[in-house]
Amino acid sequence: MKEEVTAKRVAIVGGGLAGALNAVYLGSRGYKVDIYESKEDIRVSDKYKGRSINLALSARGLAALEKVGLDQMVKETGIPMPGRIIHNLDGKTSFIPYGKKGQHLFSISRSTLNKDLLTAADNLPNVDIHCEHKLIAMDIESTKLNFQVHGKVEKQVEADVIFGNDGAHSVVRKEILKKTRLDYSQQYIPHGYKELAMLPKNGEYAMDPKGLHIWPRQTFMMIALPNQDKSFTCTLFMPFEVFDRIKTKDDVIAFFKKEFPDSVSLYGEEHLINEYMTNVVGSMISIKCDPYHLQDKVIFFGDAAHAMVPFYGQGMNSALEDVRIFNGFLDEFHDNMGLAMQAFSKSRNVDAQTICDLSMQNYIEMRSLVSSKSFLIKKHVDNFLHWLMPRTFIPKYTMVSFTLTPYHQVVARTHWQDKIIDRVTKIFGLLSVSLGVILAQKIYQRCR
Repeated sequence: MKEEVTAKRVAIVGGGLAGALNAVYLGSRGYKVDIYESKEDIRVSDKYKGRSINLALSARGLAALEKVGLDQMVKETGIPMPGRIIHNLDGKTSFIPYGKKGQHLFSISRSTLNKDLLTAADNLPNVDIHCEHKLIAMDIESTKLNFQVHGKVEKQVEADVIFGNDGAHSVVRKEILKKTRLDYSQQYIPHGYKELAMLPKNGEYAMDPKGLHIWPRQTFMMIALPNQDKSFTCTLFMPFEVFDRIKTKDDVIAFFKKEFPDSVSLYGEEHLINEYMTNVVGSMISIKCDPYHLQDKVIFFGDAAHAMVPFYGQGMNSALEDVRIFNGFLDEFHDNMGLAMQAFSKSRNVDAQTICDLSMQNYIEMRSLVSSKSFLIKKHVDNFLHWLMPRTFIPKYTMVSFTLTPYHQVVARTHWQDKIIDRVTKIFGLLSVSLGVILAQKIYQRCR
């Protein structure tokens, strides 16, 4: 039995990454916290098989974990990825570093991180976890929540504050929409995704594990991230209409031999067919809403507040950053929940909407531009200028993934830097033309 702690009671709906981390932060501050998770406890259940795009942890997520001393466990189990490994149609590969030496993302297991965060929360005396509690109704004024427990009986609980961490299809957010003027929009993109496992070859990685592998093919792409067991989690992103055209086993092999020929032998034809025909196609949604709270009673985070497509790798990172930033406001306002909620909604919304837009834009870059000469030249120029003036010029990707710069400031600074580059390029272009003309005149005069 855990000892009773007298403190403000917080009900956290959703025991995913942000929900579990919220429990760690709040529990460490002395709040009485109850996590209500609709699924079984993933730490003990053998039924859990969450379908999710593999995760790349960057500076923002690490900073949130570090604040409560949980970053080391990720660094020990995550696989460093210092750059992208591009697979061309002819099978040749090229490496594009994310930033300067020493900068890398961590490829991590979502379920492993989730289990670790839940265990860290559960170890606190004032945190309790209630699994198989599905939220079915919520009275905002009285902050009472009705749950369906184990798929059978109903149960009502009371709290002082409700934290919604229940994902893109948040019940907490839907209940708020019924009661107040919450600005809300959602957009499904016309592309789906399918996960495919690439198993080890002779006990070793089938490909180089020191990078995020990308097969860019203009309107679609495939990516692969390394796992600790020396497998790769590959994800195929394509328009639904292309998925619909691949119906038979022969269609699968023909498609992969045409579009990703070097991957077929890495998968093994029989395994590839089994993976493709067995695994379902998932959809991707972008969600924006404003504000993220109601009075001093309810607040929501992560995908419940700002779901995004996964092409900047910031969904998890921004959700964990939400938790760190809100905790900072609790510090600033001396645990006044109402003031902290207002400040969080006001400051975080512009950043969340910005990263939602950047994620949409980055899909175009990943599926097509990464293999273009102009993109590679710009990447080299960006890295050179960053090396030359590390505090003055910082590439956009570096700011997003390797700093804690607010997302909206990243965009503003990028626009300013792009203008500088354009001006410098034009100046050098004019100088080159002028020098060319002068040189041509001298050669002509000597040849007369």
